[in-house]
Amino acid sequence: MERQFEDKIALVTGGGQGLGQAICLRLAQEGCHLVVADIKEATAQHTADQIVAETDRRAIAVKTDVTDEDQVAALVERTLQEFGRLDICVSNAGILVAEEVAEFPAEKWRAVMNVNLFGYFLIAKHAARVMMAQKSGVIIQVNSKSGKKGSYKNSAYAASKFGGIGLTQSIALELAPHGVRVNAICPGNLLEGTLWQESLLDQYSRTQGLTKEQVYRKYLEQVPLKRACTYDDVCNVLVFLASDQASYMTGQAINVTGGQEMR
Repeated sequence: MERQFEDKIALVTGGGQGLGQAICLRLAQEGCHLVVADIKEATAQHTADQIVAETDRRAIAVKTDVTDEDQVAALVERTLQEFGRLDICVSNAGILVAEEVAEFPAEKWRAVMNVNLFGYFLIAKHAARVMMAQKSGVIIQVNSKSGKKGSYKNSAYAASKFGGIGLTQSIALELAPHGVRVNAICPGNLLEGTLWQESLLDQYSRTQGLTKEQVYRKYLEQVPLKRACTYDDVCNVLVFLASDQASYMTGQAINVTGGQEMR
């Protein structure tokens, strides 16, 4: 099969596990060489090693805290040193802390905003500098259905994702004259994914007074198509948005929610 992105260079933050890892592997399968960035160096290296072992693509791992501008700048510079350009930048790194607003520790609320929104700004800023000079490139943020509609006892995450859509639209306007497109993807409930299985089911069980099984059923029943979102569902849309088939799309926030969110 013909690959969509033969010898393109892609950078993915939060690429060490879960959805980020799936995105890295899919982009490699589509022909990209990868820069896998993650705050956990071991998981980033594992993803990079898997790409090299399973595909004919190159991949490097770079430990990066997306909230630290010096580290983000160094990440993009390392990308240029290794590959000479940057074609696709995926801002996927994110965290979720769910608490009642009246009891939400301020430092935890700020931490969610710092990673999910400020971190996106930093990676977009430094990727934009490279892509503007190239007169080409694609920036994609992994957002959430919580960027379209408030999330119960989950104010920090929803606020960060609403902000991310505003940032996506604003950057898209700035970069359009330079041939650079910026879009966001808003996945629904990745119930079988790492984030849900290792964190969210426990958090929502605690904040909503339900068992983990009840939480799972509650969120599944909210989906008109009656199944959970999968990594492939998200990656399919990401590949489209990064490709020339989406060359007339910028500033968009595309829902991948099984009909749960339609705006």
